[in-house]
Amino acid sequence: MPSVQFTHTLRREYENLFNTCSIRPERMQMVHGLVEKLQANKTRYQNVGDPLGIPWGFVSVIHNMEASLNFAKHLHNGDPLTHRTVQVPEGRPKKGAPPFTWEESARDALTLKGLGSKTDWSLAGTLYQLERYNGWGYRLYHQHVLSPYLWSFSHHYRSGKYIADGTWSDNAISKQCGAAVLLRRLAEIGEITFIDQPSPRPDEGPLIVDYAMQKSDDAWVVARVKDLQRWLNTFPGIFVKEDGIPGERTSEAYRKITGAIFLVTPGRDHGGSRRNKA
Repeated sequence: MPSVQFTHTLRREYENLFNTCSIRPERMQMVHGLVEKLQANKTRYQNVGDPLGIPWGFVSVIHNMEASLNFAKHLHNGDPLTHRTVQVPEGRPKKGAPPFTWEESARDALTLKGLGSKTDWSLAGTLYQLERYNGWGYRLYHQHVLSPYLWSFSHHYRSGKYIADGTWSDNAISKQCGAAVLLRRLAEIGEITFIDQPSPRPDEGPLIVDYAMQKSDDAWVVARVKDLQRWLNTFPGIFVKEDGIPGERTSEAYRKITGAIFLVTPGRDHGGSRRNKA
């Protein structure tokens, strides 16, 4: 199957989909149950992922998608650990002899995909790797349907799926919770973060910064401004260059979204608007 390049446009698409992802109310209880199981086995996922440089959250949601959280099955495709894999990819792991431990199989599955510490584990990079893990069939041949492997149980997905290898149905509905939906819930409860969107430290000041037409010499301030600009760009019709400079366009975009002026020009009176230095 042809590959899909990880372009800037695709990055922004993933970020927008994740930022606007909401779980369908009728699926919420099932999602909560799955997340509790992921949390209960966090240490086991970390023991496999950490030495490879792979976030535990990624390992956990792949385990759910490929093996329904069954530790007696291969992470590659859900085949039983008592034998080498039969389904694609066939004959894995090549080294060792069955029965395999779940950890042995999981390491083989992840390294077979070329995943590791050099992988882009940003928010968008993680979603790209999830879709790549399952295959690009939806994106290449059924662009009217967002991959249920990522978005099932959210408002981004209604119906349409492969019911067998190469067999498509517009009416079929995935009964699995999408991997991105699980990651979204894990992020909401503070269980995971992404390298490009870390959680604020408890001692960090507010995200708002003073209006300025030049980039600060303080790397921390520049990073906070870029965080703000990245957030502003998630709103329809807002296009701000992520340059770390909190200038006029960033200030105006913030005003449009929040209705308040926090990015203020030093020395100007804005009717009592408060200023917070980052």
